[in-house]
Amino acid sequence: MNTRVSILPKLDDCFSADAVLHKLYPQPIRSLARMHWSPLYIAQKAVSFLAANSNVKLLDIGSGVGKFCLAGAYYKPTVTFVGVEQRKNLVEYAESTRIKLGLNNVRFIHRNFTQLDLSDFDHFYFYNSFFENLEGTEKIDNEIAYSSELYNYYSIYLYNQLEKMPNGTRIATYCSWGDEIPPCYQLAEVHFDKLLKFWIKI
Repeated sequence: MNTRVSILPKLDDCFSADAVLHKLYPQPIRSLARMHWSPLYIAQKAVSFLAANSNVKLLDIGSGVGKFCLAGAYYKPTVTFVGVEQRKNLVEYAESTRIKLGLNNVRFIHRNFTQLDLSDFDHFYFYNSFFENLEGTEKIDNEIAYSSELYNYYSIYLYNQLEKMPNGTRIATYCSWGDEIPPCYQLAEVHFDKLLKFWIKI
């Protein structure tokens, strides 16, 4: 009897290209990659800014299938990465992929980010997960409610929470209009046609 054995690529190979990493996910879920997953070159650049020091804890707000956190955990093994995502099935995909990769400095939380205490974290990554609530934007699925009111609520909530963070807090935003960034944060760097921005609270 023939038994088909699935052999995973080596860890370094998994992060050699986006397409290689994407193969760790089921085919149907890969269709989200173009619009909703951070490219590896974005993740690597953002992590180098957010994790300037070791032993910090980074939160990805709206972590989806976990690609940014997994890449970050690979690039910076002394840093703790946490992803919060309100869709249970995406958290399950993220955790399953984490296990395949054998990364221990990353975890995923199934929750709305408004239920977290952001003061438990040092720095933040934000690939505008609120955009889905705007009319005419691509949705991941139809499992949650969408509205422009939610976009405004989430943006204002994050703005207010970030305002309470201590000086030196860092944020990397990708494809964001900056609605969630208080004026007490200074724009430190801009990359890739202004799609990726780095902020520091001063």
